[in-house]
Amino acid sequence: MERWINKIAVVTGASAGIGAAIVKDLVNADVQVVGLARRKERLEELKASLPIERQSLLNVIECDVTNLESVNKAFDEIIDKFGGVDILVNNAGVSKVGQLVSLDIPDVEKIMQTNVMGVVYCTQRAFKSMKERNVNGHVIMINSICGHKVIGIPGELQGSNMYSASKYAVTAMTEVYRQEFQGLGTKIKITSISPGFVDTEMIKDVWKKALGERILQSRDISNAVLYTLSTPPHVQIHEMIIKPVGEFF
Repeated sequence: MERWINKIAVVTGASAGIGAAIVKDLVNADVQVVGLARRKERLEELKASLPIERQSLLNVIECDVTNLESVNKAFDEIIDKFGGVDILVNNAGVSKVGQLVSLDIPDVEKIMQTNVMGVVYCTQRAFKSMKERNVNGHVIMINSICGHKVIGIPGELQGSNMYSASKYAVTAMTEVYRQEFQGLGTKIKITSISPGFVDTEMIKDVWKKALGERILQSRDISNAVLYTLSTPPHVQIHEMIIKPVGEFF
């Protein structure tokens, strides 16, 4: 991780769960982190939880990744203050309970705007910054096993509705970006990390109870992020699927 010391990492959905774990680990690795989230008060609480000597390594910005204006404002602020972006972790994501045949259309749109268009908005700005400065940066997608397999929940009809479709899009986008990054003459890396169920606010309590110990923790995903970032310049982890031992799916 030495090559990333004092470099600029942007983490979306940074206020809780996987995003918060990634922020903490990057800060502990002496990376300058910008945490983006809608809930700025949660970001401030996260910053306050860090050791005093490391709090200056975390900058927080309120940002709604579903809104292009909000994303552009956040990245303009980042570039004005730090000069550019070296690492982007596309972590922001949402899911909704229900069946695709009857799910409220605003909920369907929210899933796609957050999980797909939010990635597009942020990646365009980060890539532009990396390419203009000739930086061999790294874009990381926090994907899902649902981007590789449509999962039905045993005993329930909800299934993964539009969430799985949005994550399949992220899987395809990862390869599209890989080809484009290479075709445009850069050495910017792209990595998709696809966890199984992770113990976060997104998972319903009834599912957590059913899964028992067969569930990942946020730090497991953060460890994977740091591993991909620590690979040599000629090594690219394109896809990493992480499952807890004994997972049902």
